[in-house]
Amino acid sequence: MMTQLQKLAALMILLGEDSASIMLKSFDDNERELISSEMANLPLMTLEEQTSVLKEFTEMALQANAALGGSVEYTRAVLEKSVGLFKAAEIIGRVSTRRTSVATMQQIIDMEPLAIVNLIKEEQPQTIALVISYLTAQKGADVLLNLPEHLSEQVVERLATLSSTPIEVVETVGEVLSKKIGAKMSRALNQTGGVKSAAAVLNVMEKQRRLDILNKLDERTPELVRSIKMKMFTFDDLATLESKSIQKILREVDSSTLAIALSAANENLQAALLGSISKRAADTVKDEIANLGRVVLREIEQAQDSIIDVVRKLEAEGEISLEGGG
Repeated sequence: MMTQLQKLAALMILLGEDSASIMLKSFDDNERELISSEMANLPLMTLEEQTSVLKEFTEMALQANAALGGSVEYTRAVLEKSVGLFKAAEIIGRVSTRRTSVATMQQIIDMEPLAIVNLIKEEQPQTIALVISYLTAQKGADVLLNLPEHLSEQVVERLATLSSTPIEVVETVGEVLSKKIGAKMSRALNQTGGVKSAAAVLNVMEKQRRLDILNKLDERTPELVRSIKMKMFTFDDLATLESKSIQKILREVDSSTLAIALSAANENLQAALLGSISKRAADTVKDEIANLGRVVLREIEQAQDSIIDVVRKLEAEGEISLEGGG
């Protein structure tokens, strides 16, 4: 017997990505996460179950043709359309592991980043990547930042190429780690990493550390780095956005912050951003850049990060789209 929440998740799947993403916007963050969790883990539905769900939620009973089931990828696609890439990565990072019999991995998820680092830092890069794939993007980034430097790029590479892991392997990892933290062993499920997981983790990482990892990785696997970058969105990618989107972003950024952020930007990016605002406003920013004097790299990165925070907020609210960016 399906719960009401499961029925709502089933309806989202039956409606398809576009309609489901519109509906999902009407819920608050907590409700959205609960529904997403059910969507990601809903088992295959029979024709009778599909028809029953549709009868309950609508006046018409639609005839479904095939068994349908939930999946993390479907849920991710709906979330990206509903709340944007950044927030989708955070939500899917939390709900994709909320399944039955994952107490061991859940215990690790709930630990502080430094505690996780101490738990896994001696493990192989593949094992570390598997654990990070269970974490939210922010916590995964915090763990990466505290790993020995030589390990970081190896872990990102393994994370980006991590596919569905055999349950036997995850059980073995869970058993070893649970013994380390003195927990009882319980059955763990496989977890999929991939390029999106690696990009999400790197996106929230401090810029210079992110560049160091990508540059070192690029020496060995340039194609993989190219794939990861295509799923990321950085300050330089603002130049790829439509002028209307840039205008909405810059309305929430004061001229002094923009001046500092652009003081080290290339000509194309400066032209894209300043060309999207009025000539008077652009001249003001140019004057501020000319009178900045010496600005340390950390100040520039903080200014750029604050603008990217605005991008994340507006994208989550559906005010702008990042399609074509990154």
